[in-house]
Amino acid sequence: MKYELIHRTRYLYEGSVTVSHHLARLAPRHLPGQRCPWHELEIHPVPVGRGVHADAFGNITTYFEIEGSHEELEVIARSLVEVSKMDHPAPADTPPWEAVRDACHAQKLTPCAEAGAFRFASPMVPLGKDFSHYALPDFPAGRPVLEAVNALMGRIHREFKFDTVATDVATPVADVLRNKAGVCQDFAHLMLACLRSLGLSARYVSGYLETAPPPGQKRLTGADASHAWVSVYCGEKAGWIDADPTNNVLPGERHITVAWGRDFSDVSPLRGVTLGAGGQTLRVAVDVIPVGD
Repeated sequence: MKYELIHRTRYLYEGSVTVSHHLARLAPRHLPGQRCPWHELEIHPVPVGRGVHADAFGNITTYFEIEGSHEELEVIARSLVEVSKMDHPAPADTPPWEAVRDACHAQKLTPCAEAGAFRFASPMVPLGKDFSHYALPDFPAGRPVLEAVNALMGRIHREFKFDTVATDVATPVADVLRNKAGVCQDFAHLMLACLRSLGLSARYVSGYLETAPPPGQKRLTGADASHAWVSVYCGEKAGWIDADPTNNVLPGERHITVAWGRDFSDVSPLRGVTLGAGGQTLRVAVDVIPVGD
């Protein structure tokens, strides 16, 4: 599949901003099953300084500075992305989840030990018995790790309600578990907390999901949105395998990866600091447009 991506972000400030510094993570990653041959970032007002680098997780990050009085900021990211179908191993052929857990705890430097960096608590994903107790029914002794991951993903999908007003970006994961409602970010954080509380390595993935309009209706401009899911380390042979608890699927050609990290705080599409302004209003519009050959 080939997609044109347009991600528009607009901040409207209550007062005048004199200086602002920002970090943008809006460029899709280059991966074995994904290629981004073209990407551009349009910024208004025009920055006085701008630079591109890879962060600690390998995400393409743009830093920019704006000086001079302004009352709004607009950032438009445009990308062309090609996504190929990924072949996953049969769940029953993956190693027992305890073996993967133990390998990620090893002291010797191996791919498994390197993946172990994602088994710890992070700013938005705590560890705890409540999370491990919720996950344990899907992780009996000796169960292949991908079978267990699929079971946990499916249970979150069945037992939690997708509700856009139940949470906000700062809602604790414990509240999500207790209230059983939230959005894709919450379900990703919850699944991470469950997996890591069992000792497994898992990371937060941000990106986009192609959505289709209802039959007979036109695609609405800006109707798509950013999406979030998780990636679980399933052993040295299987490697990292993505899982989307919001939709109960292993991501494929309709999922587009932009960035990954420990949780949302590592991969926020746009963040920064401003001098002045007071309050602000944020408007975001996303288009994921399939492109024919």
